[in-house]
Amino acid sequence: MTQLFQSNRSTLADCMPELVATARGDLKATLAVVNVKLVNVVSGEILPGMSIAIQGSRIAYVGKDISHALDENTIVIDAKGKYAAPGLLDGHCHIESTQLTVTEFAKAVLPLGTTGGFFDAHEISNVMGLKGLRFMLEEARTTPLAAYMQVASCVPSTHPGLETTGAFIGPEEVAEALSWGPDMIGLGEVMNFPGVVYGDDKMIREIQATLRAGKYADGHFTWKSDDWRLPVYAASGVSGDHECVTKEDVIERIRLGMYAKMRQGSAWHDVAETIKAHTESGIDTRRMMLVTDDRSSESLLREGHMNFVVRHAIAQGVKPVTAFQMATINTAERFGVARDIGSITPGSCADIILLDGNLADVDVVLTIASGQVVAENGVMTTTWEGYNIPKEAFETVHIGRQLVELDFQIVAPIADGGLIVKAIEVVENHVDTRERKVRVKVENHHVNLDSTDDLCKMGVFERHGLNGGHALGILKGLGLNIPAAIAMTVAHDSHNLTVIGNDDLLMAKAGNLAADMQGGVVMVTEDEITSFPLPIGGLMSPEPFETVALQSEAISHALIRAGCTLNNAFMTLSLLALVVIPEIRMSDKGLVRISADGIDIVPLFDAVV
Repeated sequence: MTQLFQSNRSTLADCMPELVATARGDLKATLAVVNVKLVNVVSGEILPGMSIAIQGSRIAYVGKDISHALDENTIVIDAKGKYAAPGLLDGHCHIESTQLTVTEFAKAVLPLGTTGGFFDAHEISNVMGLKGLRFMLEEARTTPLAAYMQVASCVPSTHPGLETTGAFIGPEEVAEALSWGPDMIGLGEVMNFPGVVYGDDKMIREIQATLRAGKYADGHFTWKSDDWRLPVYAASGVSGDHECVTKEDVIERIRLGMYAKMRQGSAWHDVAETIKAHTESGIDTRRMMLVTDDRSSESLLREGHMNFVVRHAIAQGVKPVTAFQMATINTAERFGVARDIGSITPGSCADIILLDGNLADVDVVLTIASGQVVAENGVMTTTWEGYNIPKEAFETVHIGRQLVELDFQIVAPIADGGLIVKAIEVVENHVDTRERKVRVKVENHHVNLDSTDDLCKMGVFERHGLNGGHALGILKGLGLNIPAAIAMTVAHDSHNLTVIGNDDLLMAKAGNLAADMQGGVVMVTEDEITSFPLPIGGLMSPEPFETVALQSEAISHALIRAGCTLNNAFMTLSLLALVVIPEIRMSDKGLVRISADGIDIVPLFDAVV
């Protein structure tokens, strides 16, 4: 039987008198967890035979004997020697990448031991601006999660000439959003790192607004870790960065006083390499964090969330307590909220997980959030009042016309012969791409791709109803071996309609189907159509978690049937329009190259051969 969750995350100042009275024994605990092996992430110890007394939403007392704080009205949970650890925290996460609403995301991750996180809602912000951020914040406040939101720093991700986004957020909007409450924790990843380094007025003033509000700025720096400009970036006050893919990336950021975020998403697997900064180079872990960044709903269902990431870090040779620190206290300290979350200590919020068996297994069997049992044995035991997402969030795809076969014909500068073009090559399990020079045939002024070269076309169509522009390019490495096309409105970060395929007619069909259902993903072959509707901002589904996970999985299976064997191919493809990650991308404005010198639009064609 599920119970109604009572949202009661009181501040320490407000409930301190009751906590002290409970710790003395004058007031009795509302909930107690006894006989635990305490994972003390502050001291780095495992303490057997400990118990925890909770008053309301916070911890009042931790010790060997808490009998003085109990009476017949106290709900007592006998852990029978299980491990008790702080609820896991995701230090960098885009909820929209799960394709779930905040409510369904909470239902998915709470049974897995995630009790809070720091969420950068820059996907919905690129579509709807502050209105999108606001509704996600308000929905998050209805859930048991300790959810902290960041205002998107880069809407658009870089200067407008490189892409068309659905909104604009500047310094004034940043200041406004940060005034919404203490759960607006800071500025989301500053992807326009060249703008920061070279003094772009918009970026400098956004960071200034964040610092003046006493908040935190997150980073996104993809130049090499030994680049002289990393210290310049750090000088701006950007103090955490998740774009770490090598141990050197981690080491250099920590040496500059930054927090290094090591991610294990669905399609980017960076922990195995980045964790070597500790396991091989011996770097102190206090400024190392484990994060997910982007994790699909099917990954949540099949693998897990932060429990999976912590388990993976332990498998790389990290001591279990250290791995838990990287997903709890380190994360809380990075954002200045360690007084509230991240440890099982008196005064902290009662966000606690019980773990069975070996600690390294990270087998979560019970989750307490805000002093209430919310999940047990992998199942939610609480529910809460729903949140009504505004109607305008369901009306964000505005192509303005039906796509046709001609929209996908690439016009060449010669009538017949051969051309060298710049192709985008996908890299499995990584966010970066490679720029490849490939030869293509031209017939009657049109590029004609050879199916044996593992090449297909990629088109990006502006979908916010602003200018109707589009651009075409060449993609390598997808592996399609039959006529097929995939269309999606999930295309970080501007989320324009992106269509990829090897058949112009199927590409038009897939694009129209995705637009007609107000966003989502559609995979089309000559024999089947697989649809994944995402009508909320063209990014998220209103359906339950399990339904969304199965729909996402259906797209993955359809891609496999068409010959694509990339791990989490859909998520990899969704980043091909993100024009701030090396080496080369495609926006609605054209082919975009990201190099050590900056970010620029470059021509598709290289030479006649």
